[in-house]
Amino acid sequence: TDFDSKKKRKVAEIYQALNSDPIDVATLRRMAISEGGLLTDEIRCKVWPKLLSVNTDDLPPLPAGKELREGNKDYQQVLLDVRRSLRRFPPGMPDDQREGLQEELIDIILHILKRNPQLHYYQGYHDIVVTFLLVVGDRLATALVEKLSTHHLRDFMDPTMDNTKHILNYLMPIIDQVNPEVHDFMQSAEVGTIFALSWLITWFGHVLSDFRHVVRLYDFFLACHPLMPIYFAAVIVLYREQEVLDCECDMASVHHLLSQIPQDLPYETLISRAGDLFVQFPPSELAREAAQQQAERTAASTFKDFELASVQQRPDTVLRQRFRERLRGEERTKSILTKPRTNRFVKLAVMGLTVALGAAALAVVKSALEWAPKFELQIFP
Repeated sequence: TDFDSKKKRKVAEIYQALNSDPIDVATLRRMAISEGGLLTDEIRCKVWPKLLSVNTDDLPPLPAGKELREGNKDYQQVLLDVRRSLRRFPPGMPDDQREGLQEELIDIILHILKRNPQLHYYQGYHDIVVTFLLVVGDRLATALVEKLSTHHLRDFMDPTMDNTKHILNYLMPIIDQVNPEVHDFMQSAEVGTIFALSWLITWFGHVLSDFRHVVRLYDFFLACHPLMPIYFAAVIVLYREQEVLDCECDMASVHHLLSQIPQDLPYETLISRAGDLFVQFPPSELAREAAQQQAERTAASTFKDFELASVQQRPDTVLRQRFRERLRGEERTKSILTKPRTNRFVKLAVMGLTVALGAAALAVVKSALEWAPKFELQIFP
């Protein structure tokens, strides 16, 4: 069939990129993003390390579990989470095989934490590690997850949730760009973004029941900018536009609806849509709005107004002044944002643009390094 010949062509192209000297990482990224992703676990074992630039020639041996576990402050929590992770293993896997993998899972996590004391374990981390373990085996999984933990997942592994919340703050500005009606409805319902927390910190591993969909998303995320999972979260919400707008406009109802993720999502369509949105509204453009959301939520910012007003005892003048400043700020932001907003009702007719453009999408992916006004937001150390 046509599909099979397309698949064969893609496999050939992937191997050609792997065998070229130097390895053609740009092509590998494009293959991981484009329809079907990397196709098989055998290919993932070869390509994932290249996407994370991990050298597979000299992987360190894993230490014995016993010495890792004794006196380890995270051991009990990791043990609890791993014991609860039954449904992350293929249905029908024999118990003893699964139990063996769970032991390996605990060791990988403790090993990475021991080698990187700056990283803090969070619940949900094991959902990411188990995905790598099942695809590439324990030694390679350890190397890949360690690299990922100091890069893509770094923000989730801080002692506080501040940076994770900051990343969640990108969700509403993206939705607002594409569909102001859904955005305003969600704001009125005061639903917030916590419904997407487990999606984000597990790269959807925790919420999708079909393992094939999980690894397809991992292909995509590994090839892209660290913020891509939040674009994917936005695309899921936008895809469910009608359900959202038909919902009761209150926090409990909307939160309940959104946190139950449908299992039959059109993944390929959504992946290419997320890529398109990233191209249209890169993080650096949304950074100011995300920072604004953060600022409006913190007591510190409202306290400043309060303090100013009480010092001058003329609250109206202070507030008027603040309001004027804010309007000026909004005018500035508007001028940045109106360009894309005017055409967004085309409902992103550029579907699949990322895949077709290839090179342009990669340019965006590469901009991962210089994204967002870093000094202002301190996202990555």
